[in-house]
Amino acid sequence: MARRRNSIMSDSLKLELARELGYGDVAQREGFGALPSKINGSLVKQAIERAERQLQNR
Repeated sequence: MARRRNSIMSDSLKLELARELGYGDVAQREGFGALPSKINGSLVKQAIERAERQLQNR
């Protein structure tokens, strides 16, 4: 049985980022597991870049 990890990013943030990449409808309809790994990697990259920008603006 596969072990499920706790997510650091909220589903709403992941969906927002997926929409920015043009995959929001697929993620919402089929879940994030249906997205190619390259796209999921891009979601993570975008989240990191966003967090870094927020830290710089403090």
